[in-house]
Amino acid sequence: MIKEFNTVITGIGGQGSITLAMIIAEAASKNGYDVKTSELHGLSQRGGTIPCHVRFGKKIYSSVILEGEANLIIGLEPLEALRACYYGSKLSKTVFLIDNTQIIPISVSVCNEKYPSMKEIAKNLKTFGKKVFVLDASKKSLELTFSIVSSNVYLLGYASGKRLIPLKRKFLLEGMNEVLPGNLFETNKKVFEAGEKDAHSKN
Repeated sequence: MIKEFNTVITGIGGQGSITLAMIIAEAASKNGYDVKTSELHGLSQRGGTIPCHVRFGKKIYSSVILEGEANLIIGLEPLEALRACYYGSKLSKTVFLIDNTQIIPISVSVCNEKYPSMKEIAKNLKTFGKKVFVLDASKKSLELTFSIVSSNVYLLGYASGKRLIPLKRKFLLEGMNEVLPGNLFETNKKVFEAGEKDAHSKN
């Protein structure tokens, strides 16, 4: 049993940040870990940033991840991943797992600011962690379900396949089954398995 594992999930409202956090929390609990979560709901209705923290381990006392202490940062949107970079560090050997589909935030479009390129984002993130994985999660989800909504589950499948998250596969699937009822589970299971397959086929 690991002492502690810290995951930050960030994205735009409606992308499934909270859903993914719930799945990981359920899986960690089923895996026998103490679990604490923290999420900001308020901005979701306005398309704002949704940062979620999931902490699990032998005994967890706080739900909030401090700067530089994240082990895994999952970015459902590239710029949101960059905004959460301060949770990562070389010391924590942080891994960034990012969907490369860009959603231009209102703050950028209204202020006529430049959205950084994926290359620039990845370069900056590398200074805050051990590894950066940039994936076609939304594209894969769209191919399998005709919607990008399951991109979060694709990233989870990839994390499982690459062993980036210390939770058993069966518990991740059980967590999905708890959070995504009925037909939603079967559909998302296919996306999860696609993420796993791609993780095994890529170096």
